[in-house]
Amino acid sequence: MSTEVSRLAAFAAAAEFEDLSVDALEQLKIRVLDTVGVAIGALDAEPIVAIRGLIDDLGGTPASTLIGGGRTAPDRAAFYNSALSRYLDFMDSYLAKGETNHPSDNFGAVLAAAESVRASGRELLTAFAVAYQVHARLSDVAPVRARGFDHTTQGAYAAAAAAAKALRLPADQIANAIAIAGTANNALRVTRTGNLSHWKGLAYPQVSKEGTFAALLASRGITGPEEVFEGNKGFKESISGPFEIDWSTEDLERVRRSIIKKHNAEIHSQSALDAAQDVRSQAGFDPATITSVSLRTFDVAYSIIGGGEEGDKRTVRTKEEADHSLPWMLAVVLLDGELNPAQYAPERIVSDDVQALMEKVRIAPDGAFSARFPDEMPAELIVTLADGTVLRSVQSSYEGFHDNPLSWDGARRKFDALTTPFTTPRLRDEIADIIAGLEDHAVTDLTDALARVSTTRA
Repeated sequence: MSTEVSRLAAFAAAAEFEDLSVDALEQLKIRVLDTVGVAIGALDAEPIVAIRGLIDDLGGTPASTLIGGGRTAPDRAAFYNSALSRYLDFMDSYLAKGETNHPSDNFGAVLAAAESVRASGRELLTAFAVAYQVHARLSDVAPVRARGFDHTTQGAYAAAAAAAKALRLPADQIANAIAIAGTANNALRVTRTGNLSHWKGLAYPQVSKEGTFAALLASRGITGPEEVFEGNKGFKESISGPFEIDWSTEDLERVRRSIIKKHNAEIHSQSALDAAQDVRSQAGFDPATITSVSLRTFDVAYSIIGGGEEGDKRTVRTKEEADHSLPWMLAVVLLDGELNPAQYAPERIVSDDVQALMEKVRIAPDGAFSARFPDEMPAELIVTLADGTVLRSVQSSYEGFHDNPLSWDGARRKFDALTTPFTTPRLRDEIADIIAGLEDHAVTDLTDALARVSTTRA
């Protein structure tokens, strides 16, 4: 009997590199470069160092490479490399009306699984495209945030499908992998509400690990619930509510609807932070004389990072809290003119000037702006100075959004900025050149280069 998970698995099994359009392939490679760059930039972060120590202590069959050197079992490599690409919160996003996710979070699972079977670059790119399609489409039709579940919930299906595809599993085993991971990884949204912990950046690495392990289990004949979606107490009944996807009509183009961050900040802040930079450039601006900051934005931004339903965002002590606090992010950009990893130094997060200016920020949702999301990301920022000067900026997009996609050259500039402390110019060129022609390389060409990245800053 055909089930929904079997039809999803059939889609994944049938996907081929040739199904990618020229534009989708270009955007997919840009996201590989961006994901790798963001991962390298996090190598010396305190939580990452702790996780690396744990993995070294645990060991594991050396089947998959860790960025920065060393090898371990595929599921552990998936966790570590996904933690790297997630930690800075500087990766891509996919905006659905009721859900936001980060499809590049699946790269750690795809990379580890593909390397373990010595796959080709074409196979890796195809599996990564499958991850984008599955993750995005489930978010389109089955959002779960309003029901109290995290966006990593849909990701469990994407990570398992992509890892199983990278492992070259047949459709029946892909279905079992998806069913196992989907049944077992229904995460709570409390991960991103209130005061945030390290788990904000590690919830998806957990999914990458479990999706990879589910695929490995399926490869040994382990089965999962065949009606994971439509069955009694399944995903639809218990979590998402009803939805339909005809997987037989799906393609591999959804990657083109994902967007890449310009600022090192939660995705819904990007246009507002552009507005802050624009205000800074206007005549008369002086951050020392700011008396008030007012932002109108769309409801999702207000709910998640602006002090709405997911909690007040004015208690900011850690990196995890700072990059999900729109008041703090606006304050630091108005003061520093940028928001990059340097702004997340512990002393900068709690500095008196940022904390004081944050208290002057007021944020409100706007119904008309909300109606324009996710096709646009509207923001109106008004900054009032002590002498009565009013500075205003209205933005609805940014470099990296749908209507202004990041180019390879732009992605390379971001990659170089993030990786320079950990790489030589020659190694940066080598990694970028491999990714640019990844379809003509083995996955091990990429992982061998990533193994030569330093884990400490030069």
